[in-house]
Amino acid sequence: MNNYVTTPIYYVNGEAHIGHAYTTFIADTLARYAKLQGKKTYFLTGTDEHGQKIEESAKKNGKSTKEFADEISATFKNLWDGFDIDYDKFIRTTDEDHKIGVQKAFKTMYDKGDIYKGDYEGHYCISCETFFPESQLIDNEFCPDCGRGTTIVKEESYFFKLSSYEDRLLKLYEEQDDFILPRSRKNEVINFVKNGLHDLSVTRTSFTWGVPLPKELNDDKHVMYVWLDALLNYITALGYGSDDESLMKEFWPATKHLVGKDILRFHAIYWPAFLMSLDLPLPKSICAHGWWTRDGEKMSKSKGNVVSPKEVADVYGYENFRYFMLREVPFGQDGDYSQRAFIDRVNSELSNDLGNLLNRIIGMSGKYSEFAISSVDVVKYHTSEYTEMTKVIESLDSFMQNVQTHRYLEELWKALSIANKSIEQYAPWVKMKENKKDEALATVALVANILAKVSIMLNPIMPHTTQKIASALGFEINADSYTRFIDDDDVLSDFVIQKVPPLFPRIEEPLMNEAPIQEHPKEVKKEQKAVEKKVSTVEEDNIITIDQFFETSLKIGTVLEVDEVKKSKKLLRLQVDLGEEQPRQIIAGIKEFYSADDLIDTQVCVVSNLKPAKLMGMLSEGMILAAKDKDGLVLVRPEKRKTSGTKVG
Repeated sequence: MNNYVTTPIYYVNGEAHIGHAYTTFIADTLARYAKLQGKKTYFLTGTDEHGQKIEESAKKNGKSTKEFADEISATFKNLWDGFDIDYDKFIRTTDEDHKIGVQKAFKTMYDKGDIYKGDYEGHYCISCETFFPESQLIDNEFCPDCGRGTTIVKEESYFFKLSSYEDRLLKLYEEQDDFILPRSRKNEVINFVKNGLHDLSVTRTSFTWGVPLPKELNDDKHVMYVWLDALLNYITALGYGSDDESLMKEFWPATKHLVGKDILRFHAIYWPAFLMSLDLPLPKSICAHGWWTRDGEKMSKSKGNVVSPKEVADVYGYENFRYFMLREVPFGQDGDYSQRAFIDRVNSELSNDLGNLLNRIIGMSGKYSEFAISSVDVVKYHTSEYTEMTKVIESLDSFMQNVQTHRYLEELWKALSIANKSIEQYAPWVKMKENKKDEALATVALVANILAKVSIMLNPIMPHTTQKIASALGFEINADSYTRFIDDDDVLSDFVIQKVPPLFPRIEEPLMNEAPIQEHPKEVKKEQKAVEKKVSTVEEDNIITIDQFFETSLKIGTVLEVDEVKKSKKLLRLQVDLGEEQPRQIIAGIKEFYSADDLIDTQVCVVSNLKPAKLMGMLSEGMILAAKDKDGLVLVRPEKRKTSGTKVG
């Protein structure tokens, strides 16, 4: 089955923000995933450029409407190109072939009797380009969607007989379970329809910036209402209304329309009704996501807390940003952008769990087998781990089909957890000392195979990073490798792993300015001063606050290597795994109490954010916690073995 994925076409009254990026990332991921599975796929995005709001914005900026639309549309296209969004077509509603298709659709619905001429008087929201009955207004005046004031508009209009499609729409929602995703949003649409649908005004006469009516109607004072014009882009992009409708035959109906929850009603009610009138098949799913806030607050230009997708990507990396957005929030729910949450995910999940895993198998294979890796004994020694990993991979498809990217990534990371735990459990360095080289190399190969399958499944979300991982593992990610390693569950052929630079360098502190802090009410300021006074008193008594305690980062580390420091009676040089891409070198004064054999593959508690220092000319990147009394020194250790890098406190 062919695959057709769309974003909404973005309105050109302002520049792209984080919500636009989120929608586009999801759609691009779905399209890449389908292509990876070998499905013929068409991915559409673009800009919506007609309407009264655009006309007014252009005047405010002292530009012609077309010039203004051209400039803003170009910022969207340039942003998506810079983000390497793999769209097949970028449509603009000012494109001539789109206008022709829209006029054909209007004429078809008019000839069918679904569009008629009449007079309209009602409350109109310019911001939403929408008429609202008085019963839906807030305080009989304000728009129920955006909260802005409405104006009473009285003018001649053409109407679409939306009311005649109530029963067919309700039947659609009942029979097509996944027509609205997430399914939790279906009831709000059903209730809206059950409350009664009014015929929809689909033309305007009070402005001129829009698609004119078909010439056959001989009524040039009307232009089409923006939602009729905009929604039809999904079929005009495939050639509807042109001499060549081959793409329509190949890709319609759409597999998934990605939209924000604020425009769900237009896509789940108006759009299918238009298609029913045109006797065209209906899309498979309308997928509505939530809104984004910043640090718990609604974004606005006046607060200065709007997140620029390009600024974040320029500082932290496009694919890191993309991963965070798709992982952070359940699809359909509102999400919050926090720089701290972003950094934590990069450091914990990308740097520690993924990047460090590749680094570890490069390091171990270099020590044990001159970088050569063979999968010949993987199943022999690791049947249970390999089987568990395969079950994880097999569970992923349903999450992607239901646009649950957060669950998809959450489950995928379980495979990385299996790999990291296998290293801890089977300790290849210990097996090498026990002359069990086959077992040690089998563990390294198990991890390499898990990493290969993870990189394939992660590819739609992080396409360039995962190609680097695959290249290091001796293969390329494409539809053929998906078939081989995912569908057929094959293992890697013998290969020599390639060294790669660290993929996810740790971010030690925020690299962007935080959003401005809003002024506190006077009462809150009084409380704050009282707290500050208490803190001051506490500090005088040499007691610290909980916040001061948490400034120290304590982590569980696994000792990988130990060397004696020559010319020193006290110092040992340890290589300690803290779940990062590179082990930490720590110089510890414990030689009088511990030997190398005592420490290899044991776990210790490390102060991980201590400023690096040089001891006897060697860099020490942390401090191991110990307790010492008259009976000697003992190391502080976890009661049970924990994953390297686990935080203490």
